[in-house]
Amino acid sequence: MLTKRIIPCLDIKNGRTVKGVNFVNLIDAGDPVVLAKQYADLGADELVFLDIAATLENRGTTLDMVLKVAEQVNIPFTVGGGISSVDHVNALLKCGADKVSINSSAVKRPDLINELSEKFGSQCVVVAIDAKQVDGEWLVHLAGGTIPTDINLFEWAKEVEKRGAGEILFTSMNNDGTKAGFANEALAKLSTELNIPIIASGGAGSVQHFIDTFVDGKSDAALAASVFHFGEIPIPDLKQELKENNIPIRL
Repeated sequence: MLTKRIIPCLDIKNGRTVKGVNFVNLIDAGDPVVLAKQYADLGADELVFLDIAATLENRGTTLDMVLKVAEQVNIPFTVGGGISSVDHVNALLKCGADKVSINSSAVKRPDLINELSEKFGSQCVVVAIDAKQVDGEWLVHLAGGTIPTDINLFEWAKEVEKRGAGEILFTSMNNDGTKAGFANEALAKLSTELNIPIIASGGAGSVQHFIDTFVDGKSDAALAASVFHFGEIPIPDLKQELKENNIPIRL
């Protein structure tokens, strides 16, 4: 059985790591380069680095930040934020990123998924989907959750897989920052209907939430931010408890 992955997420704005609740009320959480190195040393399986203002500000992810983070870590490292072209991905990979995460740009131009997958391989392409449950239906939102659409989460996820994405990073906007647990029902549906790994994001508040998303949500990986940034759940302790609960994990 493949081991489950623990992935700290560094949301970057103006060169600092930030964290909010339900995508708003952002507070400072530290220097992303320092945090990235700490997480790699503590046993994180991967890192995700999202330049959360890049799409809103209509620019690409900052390359020098990627370079600095890549110099500090020896684990797979995904970068996202404002990525909209093969050339931009090429530049990010040259700076040391292992994978890229695309979100709004994939919805606006779905062929981008095909282009990136064909050029760099599906293992390099993570499609991030921010969705919110509205009147019982999960709807995709763009530009850091600020633009609602009428696109159904599950239909979009299936299309993303067909177009060559290697993984899906699903963030529940309803759960994000609440520390009330992941959206396991939606995650289990995604995991059952698709054949590519699903990364759970949004809602981690306790070790039990991680156990639940791996067992009930059938997630392949769990991503979190504030519980790691503010030292609420140390990664080595989390991994030990997961192992004790018979969840396959790399210690």
